[in-house]
Amino acid sequence: MMRSVVVDKIASVAVASDLSHEIRVDSKIPCEEGVLIAAEVLTSKSSYNTLELTSGRMAQIKRGDVIVGALGHRKALFGYSGHLPEKLEPGDIVQLLNLGGVMGICDSINPTHGQPFDCRVLGVVLDFPYLGQRVGVPARVSEIKAAADVRVATNGVPVVALAGTCMNSGKTAAACAVVSRFRHNGLVVDAFKATGVALRRDILAMEDAGARNTAIFTDLGVVATTSGNAPALTRNLLAMLVQKRPDVIVFELGDGLLGAYGVEAILRDDEIRNALSALVLCANDPVAAWGGVKLLQDEFGIEPTVVTGPATDNQVGIDIIRQRSNVPAINALAGGADLGDLLQSSIGLGARIAKAAP
Repeated sequence: MMRSVVVDKIASVAVASDLSHEIRVDSKIPCEEGVLIAAEVLTSKSSYNTLELTSGRMAQIKRGDVIVGALGHRKALFGYSGHLPEKLEPGDIVQLLNLGGVMGICDSINPTHGQPFDCRVLGVVLDFPYLGQRVGVPARVSEIKAAADVRVATNGVPVVALAGTCMNSGKTAAACAVVSRFRHNGLVVDAFKATGVALRRDILAMEDAGARNTAIFTDLGVVATTSGNAPALTRNLLAMLVQKRPDVIVFELGDGLLGAYGVEAILRDDEIRNALSALVLCANDPVAAWGGVKLLQDEFGIEPTVVTGPATDNQVGIDIIRQRSNVPAINALAGGADLGDLLQSSIGLGARIAKAAP
């Protein structure tokens, strides 16, 4: 049965749907990843208690708020993990699994975050795609889907990838430092995030750093990537941005080299691997850096161009990485310009540095 609902907050995962704060919901809920639902928050939290809105702002949520999110799963090392429910009716309880608005059944928590928000389902959000007709259909994260047969043709555009040894290893900070330096050196930079779970924060940071066009897998209707869909998504996102004719593309592989979001599958894809001009490894400590370099070399046949991340926060870590892995190491926070210049030279655009100088 269709009814009206006034919502307090619309999660960023629903940005493509362009919803107002008065929506229509229905009780017949398809339990499919990417379907938008409305739910009432039943609990309060003192930490990990914000939601990324469609504007990109982070807003605190509290008991009694009515929110719009998307059904999905999450398998995070340092966050909540959960799965898609098999069936769902109004009144059923789901959990808010991440800051971007992914909702499902939580099956594992991280003690630092406490229990997730419990939310009572109000119904599936309806979209009205037929002009002049009040025929509603379940709204989804995006109606655009990744094409399975897209080939990687970079047309000479260099591609820089950033991979990490795990979550929170400094990938986005490094990506932003690289994008910023490239932009300062006169390059037109486009950027995307290939894997992870729905959250626009990272690509918004890349935009703030100077990326002209950005994209993320949720633009193609995917809430959380897997080994099954990640390679096709990456090929599609690469193809989309190559058509924009940038000087260089920078993309982040969310999660870690060993994880559930499909990074390994992407790096095993011959077309994607051959399209890479440089790969930056982000690591939390020298052992992770050493292991990450070995993993890239032995499992994927990739020689990382440079190591960054918290492992390079001081000279001790930098020296250990250089000595034990024989790979350059530069801290993205303290030496972002050096990191960008090294990469720009390695991808064959170093001459643009001199041209861009005043």
